[in-house]
Amino acid sequence: AAQPRLDEFNPRTLANTAWAFATAGVDAPRLFDAIAGAAQSRVREFKPQEVANMAWAFAKARHDAAGLFDAIAGAAQLHLGEFNPQGLANTAWAFATAGVDAAGLFDAIAGAARPRLGE
Repeated sequence: AAQPRLDEFNPRTLANTAWAFATAGVDAPRLFDAIAGAAQSRVREFKPQEVANMAWAFAKARHDAAGLFDAIAGAAQLHLGEFNPQGLANTAWAFATAGVDAAGLFDAIAGAARPRLGE
């Protein structure tokens, strides 16, 4: 029921929907495809937590979404300074778990995390 209306979802709702289905372990490939399509062109509108949650959800669901991960990598690198330590860790975990080749993102996350290790 939600799939045809995903274009009406704001970034938080898209990320929360993906997170909820991944957390529940629901096998919903068509929904994840639709969320990826809706989010990919809008990921630069996402706040850092929404970016991290979206990446985490797709990795947790083991749903292949190369285009979305590419868009997330680009958006994340622009705003890593705004991520909290948990968001940095979740984003790194998601890309590693999904097996996405994102050396530039991993380097950027390491750079952003290094001065914040005491937090």
